[in-house]
Amino acid sequence: MSLAENLQAIQERMAAACARAGHAPETVILIAVTKGQPPEAVAEAARLGLRLFGENKVQEAKAKIPLCPGRLRWHLVGHLQTNKCPDAVRLFEMIQSVDSLRLAQEINKRAEQASRTMPILLEVNAAGEASKFGYSPERLLAEFGQINALPRLEIHGLMTVPPWTSDPEKVRPLFRQLRQLKDQCEQLLGAPLPALSMGMTGDFEVAIEEGATMVRIGTALFGQRPKT
Repeated sequence: MSLAENLQAIQERMAAACARAGHAPETVILIAVTKGQPPEAVAEAARLGLRLFGENKVQEAKAKIPLCPGRLRWHLVGHLQTNKCPDAVRLFEMIQSVDSLRLAQEINKRAEQASRTMPILLEVNAAGEASKFGYSPERLLAEFGQINALPRLEIHGLMTVPPWTSDPEKVRPLFRQLRQLKDQCEQLLGAPLPALSMGMTGDFEVAIEEGATMVRIGTALFGQRPKT
Protein backbone atom coordinates (compact mmCIF):
# COMPACT_ATOMS: atom_id res chain seq x y z
CA MET A 1 0.00 0.00 0.00
CA SER A 2 1.06 3.57 -0.64
CA LEU A 3 1.75 6.11 2.08
CA ALA A 4 -1.52 7.86 1.19
CA GLU A 5 -3.46 4.61 1.55
CA ASN A 6 -1.73 3.81 4.84
CA LEU A 7 -2.54 7.26 6.20
CA GLN A 8 -6.19 6.99 5.20
CA ALA A 9 -6.48 3.58 6.86
CA ILE A 10 -4.88 4.88 10.08
CA GLN A 11 -7.14 7.93 10.15
CA GLU A 12 -10.21 5.74 9.68
CA ARG A 13 -9.10 3.42 12.51
CA MET A 14 -8.39 6.41 14.76
CA ALA A 15 -11.83 7.87 14.03
CA ALA A 16 -13.51 4.54 14.78
CA ALA A 17 -11.62 4.22 18.09
CA CYS A 18 -12.63 7.79 19.00
CA ALA A 19 -16.26 6.95 18.22
CA ARG A 20 -16.15 3.88 20.47
CA ALA A 21 -14.71 5.97 23.31
CA GLY A 22 -17.01 8.94 22.76
CA HIS A 23 -14.14 11.29 21.86
CA ALA A 24 -14.20 13.83 19.05
CA PRO A 25 -11.68 12.71 16.37
CA GLU A 26 -9.89 16.06 16.47
CA THR A 27 -8.94 15.46 20.12
CA VAL A 28 -6.37 12.79 19.13
CA ILE A 29 -3.22 13.87 17.29
CA LEU A 30 -1.25 11.59 14.96
CA ILE A 31 2.52 11.89 15.33
CA ALA A 32 4.29 10.42 12.31
CA VAL A 33 7.40 8.70 13.68
CA THR A 34 10.19 8.90 11.11
CA LYS A 35 12.94 6.86 12.76
CA GLY A 36 15.05 5.38 9.98
CA GLN A 37 13.01 7.09 7.27
CA PRO A 38 14.66 9.42 4.71
CA PRO A 39 13.75 13.09 4.26
CA GLU A 40 11.89 12.15 1.07
CA ALA A 41 9.40 10.08 3.12
CA VAL A 42 8.88 13.04 5.45
CA ALA A 43 8.28 15.34 2.49
CA GLU A 44 5.72 12.95 1.01
CA ALA A 45 3.90 12.72 4.35
CA ALA A 46 3.91 16.52 4.55
CA ARG A 47 2.35 16.71 1.08
CA LEU A 48 -0.45 14.51 2.43
CA GLY A 49 -1.14 17.05 5.16
CA LEU A 50 0.86 15.72 8.11
CA ARG A 51 2.63 18.42 10.11
CA LEU A 52 3.75 16.76 13.36
CA PHE A 53 6.66 14.32 13.25
CA GLY A 54 8.52 12.35 15.90
CA GLU A 55 12.17 11.35 16.01
CA ASN A 56 13.78 8.88 18.40
CA LYS A 57 17.37 10.08 18.28
CA VAL A 58 18.79 13.57 18.43
CA GLN A 59 21.68 12.75 16.08
CA GLU A 60 19.36 11.42 13.37
CA ALA A 61 17.09 14.44 13.77
CA LYS A 62 20.04 16.82 13.59
CA ALA A 63 20.99 15.41 10.20
CA LYS A 64 17.45 14.97 8.84
CA ILE A 65 15.41 17.98 9.91
CA PRO A 66 17.40 20.53 7.84
CA LEU A 67 16.63 18.43 4.75
CA CYS A 68 12.87 18.38 5.40
CA PRO A 69 10.20 21.01 4.66
CA GLY A 70 10.64 23.92 7.02
CA ARG A 71 7.04 24.32 8.15
CA LEU A 72 6.91 21.02 10.06
CA ARG A 73 6.78 20.47 13.82
CA TRP A 74 9.05 17.97 15.58
CA HIS A 75 8.79 16.09 18.88
CA LEU A 76 11.54 13.99 20.45
CA VAL A 77 9.93 10.67 21.35
CA GLY A 78 13.03 8.60 22.18
CA HIS A 79 15.45 8.55 25.10
CA LEU A 80 17.44 11.73 25.64
CA GLN A 81 20.96 11.78 27.08
CA THR A 82 21.91 14.88 29.04
CA ASN A 83 24.81 15.70 26.69
CA LYS A 84 22.33 15.94 23.78
CA CYS A 85 20.09 18.48 25.53
CA PRO A 86 21.44 21.59 23.73
CA ASP A 87 20.57 20.13 20.32
CA ALA A 88 17.23 18.76 21.58
CA VAL A 89 16.18 22.18 22.87
CA ARG A 90 17.13 23.72 19.53
CA LEU A 91 15.53 21.11 17.25
CA PHE A 92 12.28 20.10 18.94
CA GLU A 93 9.00 21.77 19.79
CA MET A 94 8.45 19.24 22.60
CA ILE A 95 10.51 16.60 24.41
CA GLN A 96 8.24 13.67 25.25
CA SER A 97 10.81 11.50 27.03
CA VAL A 98 11.78 13.29 30.26
CA ASP A 99 12.50 10.41 32.63
CA SER A 100 14.43 11.91 35.56
CA LEU A 101 14.79 15.07 37.61
CA ARG A 102 18.43 15.31 36.52
CA LEU A 103 17.42 15.34 32.83
CA ALA A 104 14.68 17.88 33.50
CA GLN A 105 17.19 20.15 35.25
CA GLU A 106 19.59 19.91 32.30
CA ILE A 107 16.83 20.71 29.79
CA ASN A 108 15.82 23.65 31.95
CA LYS A 109 19.40 24.90 31.97
CA ARG A 110 19.75 24.64 28.19
CA ALA A 111 16.34 26.24 27.61
CA GLU A 112 17.42 29.14 29.81
CA GLN A 113 20.55 29.56 27.70
CA ALA A 114 18.41 29.49 24.54
CA SER A 115 15.90 31.98 26.02
CA ARG A 116 12.97 29.66 25.39
CA THR A 117 10.36 27.68 27.26
CA MET A 118 10.41 23.92 26.63
CA PRO A 119 7.19 21.90 26.64
CA ILE A 120 7.79 18.40 27.99
CA LEU A 121 6.04 15.14 28.73
CA LEU A 122 7.14 12.90 31.59
CA GLU A 123 7.86 9.35 30.45
CA VAL A 124 6.46 6.58 32.64
CA ASN A 125 7.69 2.99 32.60
CA ALA A 126 4.25 1.70 33.46
CA ALA A 127 5.17 -1.99 33.22
CA GLY A 128 8.42 -1.62 35.18
CA GLU A 129 10.46 -3.17 32.37
CA ALA A 130 14.20 -3.23 33.08
CA SER A 131 14.95 -2.65 29.38
CA LYS A 132 12.85 0.54 29.18
CA PHE A 133 13.47 4.09 30.31
CA GLY A 134 10.91 6.03 32.29
CA TYR A 135 9.70 6.94 35.73
CA SER A 136 8.03 4.53 38.09
CA PRO A 137 4.65 6.02 39.05
CA GLU A 138 5.80 6.44 42.64
CA ARG A 139 8.97 8.32 41.77
CA LEU A 140 7.14 10.49 39.27
CA LEU A 141 4.70 11.65 41.93
CA ALA A 142 7.59 12.24 44.35
CA GLU A 143 9.55 14.43 41.90
CA PHE A 144 6.63 16.07 40.09
CA GLY A 145 6.70 19.21 42.20
CA GLN A 146 10.43 19.75 41.71
CA ILE A 147 10.14 19.40 37.93
CA ASN A 148 7.12 21.68 37.82
CA ALA A 149 9.14 24.32 39.71
CA LEU A 150 11.76 24.51 36.95
CA PRO A 151 11.01 27.89 35.33
CA ARG A 152 11.85 27.06 31.71
CA LEU A 153 9.84 23.82 31.52
CA GLU A 154 6.13 23.36 30.87
CA ILE A 155 4.74 19.94 31.82
CA HIS A 156 2.03 19.12 29.29
CA GLY A 157 1.33 15.54 30.35
CA LEU A 158 2.63 11.98 30.35
CA MET A 159 4.02 9.49 27.84
CA THR A 160 4.60 5.74 27.92
CA VAL A 161 6.05 2.99 25.73
CA PRO A 162 4.24 -0.24 26.66
CA PRO A 163 5.67 -3.74 26.26
CA TRP A 164 5.30 -5.16 22.77
CA THR A 165 2.52 -7.70 22.47
CA SER A 166 0.56 -9.26 19.63
CA ASP A 167 -2.61 -8.74 21.70
CA PRO A 168 -3.16 -5.04 22.42
CA GLU A 169 -5.78 -5.89 25.04
CA LYS A 170 -2.90 -7.01 27.28
CA VAL A 171 -1.61 -3.43 27.53
CA ARG A 172 -5.02 -1.81 28.07
CA PRO A 173 -4.51 -1.84 31.88
CA LEU A 174 -1.22 0.03 31.46
CA PHE A 175 -2.87 2.74 29.36
CA ARG A 176 -5.63 3.01 31.95
CA GLN A 177 -3.01 3.27 34.70
CA LEU A 178 -1.28 6.11 32.85
CA ARG A 179 -4.55 8.02 32.52
CA GLN A 180 -5.17 7.60 36.25
CA LEU A 181 -1.62 8.75 36.99
CA LYS A 182 -2.24 11.86 34.90
CA ASP A 183 -5.29 12.53 37.06
CA GLN A 184 -3.10 12.32 40.17
CA CYS A 185 -0.56 14.71 38.63
CA GLU A 186 -3.37 17.15 37.81
CA GLN A 187 -4.41 17.09 41.47
CA LEU A 188 -0.83 17.93 42.50
CA LEU A 189 -0.65 20.67 39.89
CA GLY A 190 -4.11 22.08 40.47
CA ALA A 191 -4.57 22.40 36.72
CA PRO A 192 -5.31 20.12 33.75
CA LEU A 193 -2.56 18.38 31.80
CA PRO A 194 -3.70 18.22 28.16
CA ALA A 195 -1.43 15.51 26.76
CA LEU A 196 -1.39 11.73 27.09
CA SER A 197 1.03 10.28 24.53
CA MET A 198 0.50 6.53 24.30
CA GLY A 199 -0.20 4.03 21.59
CA MET A 200 1.86 2.98 18.60
CA THR A 201 1.36 0.85 15.49
CA GLY A 202 0.28 -2.29 17.35
CA ASP A 203 -1.96 -0.80 20.02
CA PHE A 204 -3.02 2.74 19.14
CA GLU A 205 -6.74 1.94 18.98
CA VAL A 206 -6.78 0.60 22.54
CA ALA A 207 -4.73 3.60 23.65
CA ILE A 208 -7.29 5.99 22.13
CA GLU A 209 -10.11 4.12 23.86
CA GLU A 210 -8.25 4.64 27.16
CA GLY A 211 -7.76 8.37 26.69
CA ALA A 212 -4.69 8.95 24.50
CA THR A 213 -4.47 12.44 23.02
CA MET A 214 -1.38 11.61 20.92
CA VAL A 215 -0.50 8.38 19.12
CA ARG A 216 3.00 7.80 17.73
CA ILE A 217 2.85 5.77 14.54
CA GLY A 218 5.74 4.79 12.30
CA THR A 219 5.53 1.29 10.80
CA ALA A 220 1.79 1.33 10.01
CA LEU A 221 2.31 4.60 8.17
CA PHE A 222 5.66 4.27 6.41
CA GLY A 223 6.07 0.48 6.35
CA GLN A 224 9.12 -1.30 7.68
CA ARG A 225 12.15 0.93 8.16
CA PRO A 226 14.69 0.80 5.33
CA LYS A 227 17.63 -1.47 6.05
CA THR A 228 20.77 0.49 6.81
